[in-house]
Amino acid sequence: MDGRDLVRSVKAVGSAGGAQGLRTVRAAWRRRRADARALPPRGPERARTPGVVRDAAPGPGGGIVRFSRSELRILVAVNGAVFWGWDGDGPEPSHALAGRCPEPDPRAVLEPDKEGGWRVVAERVTVAVSRQGAIEVRTPGGVPLRRDLPPRWWEPVGGGPARWLQRSEVAADARFFGLGGRASGPRLRDGTYRLWNTDPGHSFGPGDDPLYITMPVQWVVADAGTHLAFHDNTWDGTVVLREGEEGAGSGHDRAGVSELRMDGGPLRCWVIVGTPARVVHAWASLTGAAALPPAWALGHHHARWGFGTEEEVRRIVAGYHEHGLPLDAVHLDIDHFDAHQVFTVDQDRFPKLPVLAEELRRDGIRLVSIVDPAVRATPGNAVYDTGTAEDAFVRDASGKVVRGVAWPGETVFPDFTHARVRQWWGRLYEERLAEGFAGFWHDMNEPTSFAAFGETTLPRSARHALEGRGGDHREAHNVYGLCMARAGYEGLRELVPGERPYVFSRSGWAGLQRYGGTWSGDVATSWPGLKASLSLVVGLGLCGVPYSGPDVGGFDGSPSPELYLRWFQLGAWLPLFRTHASLRAGRREPWEFGPEVLEHARVALVERRRLLPYFVTLAHLARRTGAPYVRPVWWGAPEDRALRDCEDAFLLGDSLLVAPVLRPGTERRAVRLPPGRWYDTATGRAYEGPGQVLVDAPLERIPVLARAGSVIPVRGEQGGLELEVWAPAPGRTGGGLVVPDAGDGWDEPEIERYVVRLHGRRVVVEREREEGLGAPSHPLRVRGLGEH
Repeated sequence: MDGRDLVRSVKAVGSAGGAQGLRTVRAAWRRRRADARALPPRGPERARTPGVVRDAAPGPGGGIVRFSRSELRILVAVNGAVFWGWDGDGPEPSHALAGRCPEPDPRAVLEPDKEGGWRVVAERVTVAVSRQGAIEVRTPGGVPLRRDLPPRWWEPVGGGPARWLQRSEVAADARFFGLGGRASGPRLRDGTYRLWNTDPGHSFGPGDDPLYITMPVQWVVADAGTHLAFHDNTWDGTVVLREGEEGAGSGHDRAGVSELRMDGGPLRCWVIVGTPARVVHAWASLTGAAALPPAWALGHHHARWGFGTEEEVRRIVAGYHEHGLPLDAVHLDIDHFDAHQVFTVDQDRFPKLPVLAEELRRDGIRLVSIVDPAVRATPGNAVYDTGTAEDAFVRDASGKVVRGVAWPGETVFPDFTHARVRQWWGRLYEERLAEGFAGFWHDMNEPTSFAAFGETTLPRSARHALEGRGGDHREAHNVYGLCMARAGYEGLRELVPGERPYVFSRSGWAGLQRYGGTWSGDVATSWPGLKASLSLVVGLGLCGVPYSGPDVGGFDGSPSPELYLRWFQLGAWLPLFRTHASLRAGRREPWEFGPEVLEHARVALVERRRLLPYFVTLAHLARRTGAPYVRPVWWGAPEDRALRDCEDAFLLGDSLLVAPVLRPGTERRAVRLPPGRWYDTATGRAYEGPGQVLVDAPLERIPVLARAGSVIPVRGEQGGLELEVWAPAPGRTGGGLVVPDAGDGWDEPEIERYVVRLHGRRVVVEREREEGLGAPSHPLRVRGLGEH
């Protein structure tokens, strides 16, 4: 027995109190014993590299290059994405891909290269392979973007998964982004980043890593071009990043380095080269279109762990009405369950939940329910009984059902990597729908199982179906939340076929956007926590998950009025706008922070309501193009190094630049502008980019700037859709896209395209139609003419 673990066990029993503390101790020892029996030490290992090129065989989109100790499969897809897999691995099976692998590009050709190597030449990219197995990705003009050195494997002599290392070099001026939800981003500095979805067990800030959603999805932005690299491997691993230096040492550049180490699984990679818009479009075509949230989900949500009763919910909603604050959804946390058991209701505290839900819906407010994967392991619990009959729960290597600990106590966990289990789980949402819930919030699905020591998740040796292939938790862990989101989404589509499902999940992996979005998790109530909120949203958007947002105000503690207001103002410009807090945290209602904060929060809420048509448009464009709502400021000009280093502002679509206040006591702040003319939406003053300007940031608002020539759909004073048009700069034109949709169904509204030009002192706005340019379909409001 490890003495330190014994101490932790004693502390856990004392701090958690009674049965639950004892359960966490038992769970930790069970987990350790299970892994010790089923996952023996690795023992001696044999190192291997690819060796030397022997020959090559052309094939569709590329071909196979054979080495003395491995073979490399290369494919260029019709969308321009490049795939390669070592040891003959192909793109499938994959949890990330949506459907089948894209068709190979028939124009891509495998041909001999210099010094005995080979290369695949395609329209948008060239992939060169050296004699020793280094892979270089070049632009069509021959400029190198990425060089992957020959990989190295360590294979256990007695058999088992091979560890591997892939070291990659990029330009000295390159900057790294992505890797899922990272609190220290959005630009990723030198350091080590782990690829293992983790509940930190406490409120987190910028120094905490990993968090709930990790992905081996890396953006590299450099002068020579932008590319995305995705290593399609769900195992535990680490990424070590080191930015390069120009003119280091003797005057030569030092390349940027990314070093990926994985504990097992295939060594296969996708690389997409192009402009940011082209990269995300190709990425979405690989991993799937983003689920379209219902229009109401783009409004304001109020949540709390600890509403307690129906009366408390009514009191909060009445407060919003009394203070004239828009509200679109109320979320119920685990305290509305019967003894924390999923798919149940505490009838003493919520005796008429369907009646409450109907009252709220008449006021335009939806109820959203938390859903946890852990099922209380007690006969008589309907979910446990039906799951047992379905053989739905994860088992260990000996065939016994794995038991863990979560909020209900002793629990078991569905194996969402099995299609039959997903179908069973999806049917359970019928109970939630009957209670009046319209949306679903997946929590604790890393999965988290409380433990006094060690990892707070399932044993690594636990067995999973993995879509019929079979495997253990080392491979299934990172996709557990993704597969749970799929179960909920597909179940809701069956149960309510006429409505778009609303699901967002704390954990996930590449492809999560197919089923919904995510949120920050338990972000710390602090100014660094506020900054981490923005980092997570930007990073997740780059990784293909466009719909996300933080717990406004932070999860724990009591924010100061200033911190709360600045967080609220930021949240009003993010896709998921939700206040939330823990059971022991201070209040989060705007009126609890005094009349000044209340008035400024009202302004933010009213502006969010006015801009709902713009958010709806961004949601449709994210689904059709992959472009996130929230984009880094370098999005349209990645060659601008100053923009690549800007982390305290973001673009909302193509039209708006939002510069939140992330430090206390700020009344003015510097804003880094992309190229073009930008208007301060509060004052109408025009600024010219690129460059940096000082902008007023009084307590009542955060700076928001509109791009000259933009067409922004907004809600008019009478409730109809209007077009807010910002005058183009002299000699320039502008335009914008509008998707007029206020529904929750599956209709595919037409994209309206507008062009804007100056004619003397008059702004002319026209809609593009098949028969030519015509009059706009909505009333206009022109702004910015006073600056011409």
